[in-house]
Amino acid sequence: MTAGQTGDPPPLRDVAEDPNEGSFRPACFGGVEATIPRPGGAAARVYLGTDEGVLPDLFKPRSRGDRGGPLPVCAERLFQLIRDERRGDGRRDDRRPDRGPPAVERRRGGSERGIVPVGRVGVVAHSDEYRALGNLHHRRVQLAASDLPTGEQQDAVSVYLAAADADTLPYGWSQFATFALTVEPERRTRETDDEWRARFITKETPHHFDGNQNDWGFSQFAPLREMDDVENGLVASDNTVTVSIKVRVKKDASAWNYNSRKETGFVGLKNQGATCYMNSLLQTLFHVPYFRKAVYHMPTTEQEEPTASIPLALQSLFYKVQVAPTAVATKDLTRSFGWDAYDSFLQHDVQELNRVLCERLEEKMKGTSVEGTIDKLFQGHTVNYINCCDVQFKSERKEAFLDLQLDVKGCDDVYASFDKYVEVEKMDGDNKYRAEGFGLQDADKGVLFTEFPPVLQLHLKRFEYDFNRDAMVKINDRYAFPETLDLDSGDRKYLTAEADHTVRNLYKLHSVLVHSGGVNGGHYYAFIRPTLSGDWFKFDDERVTKEDAKNAIDDNFGEGFGEEKKNRIPKFSNAYMLVYVRDSDKAQIVCDTGEQDIAPHLVQRLKREQEDKDRRAKDKAEAHLFVDVKLTTVAEMKSQVGSDIFFDLVDQDLITTERTPKERTFAEYKQSVFARTGVPPNRQRYWKFVNRQNNTRRPVVLPLSFLDEDTTIEMLRDQKYASSGGGGRQLRNEHVNHGPLKLLLEVVSLEESVAHAETLEDDYMDARAFSKHERALILKTVAPALRETNVNIHLKFYDPRNETLAYLGSLTVHMDSTVDSLADKIRHLAGDNLRQNEPFDAFEEIKHDPDLMVDRIDFTKPFSSGGGDAIGSGDILVIQPICSVAELLVHGGSVQFPDADQFLAHVKDRQRVVFRELKNPRDDKVTLDLTKSMSYDDVCVSLANALAPAVTDPSTLRLTMHNAYSNAPKGPPLGFRGVETLCDALAFTTRVESKKKSDVLYYEVLDMPLPELERLKSFRVGFHSGDTKRVVVVEVRVPIDANTRDVLRVLRVKLGAKVGAGKKLRFFETFQSKIYKVFPWDKTLDDVNDQYWVYRAEEVPLDELRFGDSEGVLNADGEAKDESDENGNQNQNQTQTQTQAADGDLLIRAYHFYRDEASCETPASAETAHCSHFGDPFFFKIGATETVFEVKKRVRAKLSVPDAEFRKWAFHFHALGKTTPLVDDEVLAPYFASRKDAFGQNESYLGLEHPDLNPRKTAVAMRAAAGGGYDQRAVKIYG
Repeated sequence: MTAGQTGDPPPLRDVAEDPNEGSFRPACFGGVEATIPRPGGAAARVYLGTDEGVLPDLFKPRSRGDRGGPLPVCAERLFQLIRDERRGDGRRDDRRPDRGPPAVERRRGGSERGIVPVGRVGVVAHSDEYRALGNLHHRRVQLAASDLPTGEQQDAVSVYLAAADADTLPYGWSQFATFALTVEPERRTRETDDEWRARFITKETPHHFDGNQNDWGFSQFAPLREMDDVENGLVASDNTVTVSIKVRVKKDASAWNYNSRKETGFVGLKNQGATCYMNSLLQTLFHVPYFRKAVYHMPTTEQEEPTASIPLALQSLFYKVQVAPTAVATKDLTRSFGWDAYDSFLQHDVQELNRVLCERLEEKMKGTSVEGTIDKLFQGHTVNYINCCDVQFKSERKEAFLDLQLDVKGCDDVYASFDKYVEVEKMDGDNKYRAEGFGLQDADKGVLFTEFPPVLQLHLKRFEYDFNRDAMVKINDRYAFPETLDLDSGDRKYLTAEADHTVRNLYKLHSVLVHSGGVNGGHYYAFIRPTLSGDWFKFDDERVTKEDAKNAIDDNFGEGFGEEKKNRIPKFSNAYMLVYVRDSDKAQIVCDTGEQDIAPHLVQRLKREQEDKDRRAKDKAEAHLFVDVKLTTVAEMKSQVGSDIFFDLVDQDLITTERTPKERTFAEYKQSVFARTGVPPNRQRYWKFVNRQNNTRRPVVLPLSFLDEDTTIEMLRDQKYASSGGGGRQLRNEHVNHGPLKLLLEVVSLEESVAHAETLEDDYMDARAFSKHERALILKTVAPALRETNVNIHLKFYDPRNETLAYLGSLTVHMDSTVDSLADKIRHLAGDNLRQNEPFDAFEEIKHDPDLMVDRIDFTKPFSSGGGDAIGSGDILVIQPICSVAELLVHGGSVQFPDADQFLAHVKDRQRVVFRELKNPRDDKVTLDLTKSMSYDDVCVSLANALAPAVTDPSTLRLTMHNAYSNAPKGPPLGFRGVETLCDALAFTTRVESKKKSDVLYYEVLDMPLPELERLKSFRVGFHSGDTKRVVVVEVRVPIDANTRDVLRVLRVKLGAKVGAGKKLRFFETFQSKIYKVFPWDKTLDDVNDQYWVYRAEEVPLDELRFGDSEGVLNADGEAKDESDENGNQNQNQTQTQTQAADGDLLIRAYHFYRDEASCETPASAETAHCSHFGDPFFFKIGATETVFEVKKRVRAKLSVPDAEFRKWAFHFHALGKTTPLVDDEVLAPYFASRKDAFGQNESYLGLEHPDLNPRKTAVAMRAAAGGGYDQRAVKIYG
């Protein structure tokens, strides 16, 4: 649109507010200043252009004629793009768009004024860091753009930046830019630069320009009243306005069309779900060229498949990363690991994966030319020493390592961690070292390095177990690591004296693996410097970007320390693993790796894969031009029926899909089939497959005819069928779909084709209207039509002698035919399957999903009779010979299924099941063909027979169900006869699952029959000695109705000599290191939870016997005597544990605990601070007048605590949630005598406060030992 014209302008878009974008700094931009004339009036036209004389030819403005108006005023300075300066002020400009209706809506009803086309604005000079913005220009500037229908003027100026020639931009074009528009007021006399710039009106915004969003800007750039205000000086005295445009072009790695290979020379790896940790490690290993070369030289063959060979999968992956243009998938590699989809969504620890992968590769490299590569690259050695101080004795033990775990907490940097690693521990006092031949001696204990590896992998211990919280925590503290690491510093203090002094242990930082997130999950990515001296690159799954050293190193130190807490911004992204390369080995490690190192078969394989990928991409791009056709032939049905399928006629998933141009006519398609198969068009009869309402897929009622000759393939695919099917069976209403066109090709017999010429007028009612040429064409290209009185039925053959099923073919017969009348045709079609004059039977296969329906056919009943049960086109008859009993004898036994309906019922019911041992849930042990209706007992018998002779009694088998999503055992094991049938055990939940050809069950072999085991109650009982320490854990099985005495009787037998002669036992349950219940001897255990609670048995000390035990009184034979009085009442003193004796002595409970120091800053807070219990609780007798000091002495003796350690212990009285410190000289018994004896929240106990020196591993702590912070399974590579 030229100046002076009116019309609807292109749509304008309001700028979106970006809260993440920082403030605009003019120093980051070059700019153009243009003086724009503003004639009188609020709706003046404004021109903006450039100087024709100084811009490159590419950016010259168009001619005056193209402009449709006078040339604009020339620019005062060039539009330049200069190097970006990092923004650091953190401020944001107010770029919020107006809240009124869009500018487009404001122009309704009025003429468009103030919008003019302008010349190009181009880049004259730019740095290597940015691309030129030569195809962006300022397309329109609005000053009071239009009048509203009411006549009121617009109240703001709107300005937009748009891509030049948006209609002709190439497909996929995009550009990310930040631009700023500034109205500069006229400069006043004696006004300083700062004062003048303070009156600027500037708006800035980033935008991703592309074909869909090629313009962006501000619908309310500035209020019109401010523009007209003389005091502001925005309109100069010569009635002009000066506008400055400043643009910064950025490479936006988040753009959908960002090309990592083009921008950086590298490609990323695709994330399968939660495999970022693996991607980061693989990129790090790939960029160690010596390692990559070794992987290439591992022997592989062309016959291997990557999904079954770790070496081949890794070779394939590395080669693709080396040459592929886009991100590479890792599925073949994970499948070679033996992982499934569930494993792809489990995030593991990257260091654990590194160790497991290197171990597996080391195994695969044995016996090859690259054997020992892992050790050569990554293995270093340490020596653990203990050196006695006063005698000549030294103990040393050498160890190898592939990576080092360095402490982060309490260390400022890597050097501090190494200092801590080799720190000397003094072994003195109660911790003296027992030297052979010298007894207990003071000694120094420590670790030193004998050699460092060429590639040093440092695992930073960012995750650790917090005993106070019983939880994993992530250490986000600041931890610095240098770009150059000198491990010879400090006079080689990290090395032994015997270490090789000729090796200079100076390392260059190669890669930084970063973890972003917390203990419950996060994201891994890697910064890598492939050449050790060039640029850094960030490998974040699919994207690779170029980064500076600050982003790669400094920004991954973690949170700063020494800052004000209120000003500290938490940082959850920090280095987790560091890889250094020794400078002296750089030439060998960073070696050349090219095509000469890659096996030729691998190159050819990947070339074929790339060709297939390109073909699929082309097919996808051209899919809208084609229709997929699945053509089923009689040969296909014969090959499938009886092997792949047993019901219906064909499995469409097994039919090859061919692409046919959607505009191709049916006649043309038949010619293509003729060229491919040799079947002439006049012998090709086509039937469309349709879905029936009974869930079968059969050919439609009538075939395609000559009326469809000119119909396109696309129209044939989208035809609807809602008429009744064969025999009145209703078809589903076939909605228009875009799936494949499914056709059945029937080859018409030569006789029928010849007869077609004689019956042409009968076949086509208007045949007499055809010309001679048209009649000849029909005879040559069109198969005989199927008369309305005829039906086409399909026949299968079941042979009961060998229990096989086969497809015979189809017959076109009159609708009133009977089986009797078709006997000769059926015999002819069956051929050798039916002997001469052999009687046969016939069944109709009606449906099979969800229920099977196969009916025997009356030989004398016409097909058309029966209404809805009539037999018509597409229906299936199953023919079988009627055999004598003698004929059915096979190998001395009778045939299991003498009739077709019985055989099909068996096929419908059978199920292939894979059995795995519960202790090895990944390994298939036995595969059996069973039936879904098989009983639980029959399943166990079949499995026992398969496992014989290892299993002789089926009742000793216990089954566990399978979780199809996690590929792991599901829930608790099945009880004896816990399910009625195999189908219940497989637990199909969907129709798709029920069609699986196999499923999984797990088994375990018990040491007794499962019914007997279920009548018993199992306990894991920990037996503790007199010093409260656990001696052994024993599994005890007793009848469900047993009591405590029964448990202890069995326990005594299992413990044998571990129980002192004549000693009595106490049985109680503990939970979280506290005692919750003591069992009397006659307590039945039917309601006891044996899954979660910990049960404990201990010898009762002599001084505690009068408070009771859990066995009653034992006679000389170790049997419990009946302590009933003459009235049958039990002696309560012997059947339950008492807490108070007649002389005032008490039996109390004592628990170990610790508290968080931060919660004990004041006495008041310490009194109510949370107590974390640990260790083994115990009973303890105190005297009525015994002081705390005396109790302490006896507790120390009972627990055998060293004196130096015991001095750190503090004793407290705990009751009702409060902790009271105890003084040595006060009597302890009164504290407990006044309290009600109770378990649980309101109990009173003696608290022993001290550090937990030997923490028992909880589930969380066990995960901590693995080094990761996730609730995860261990990394396993099965391949």
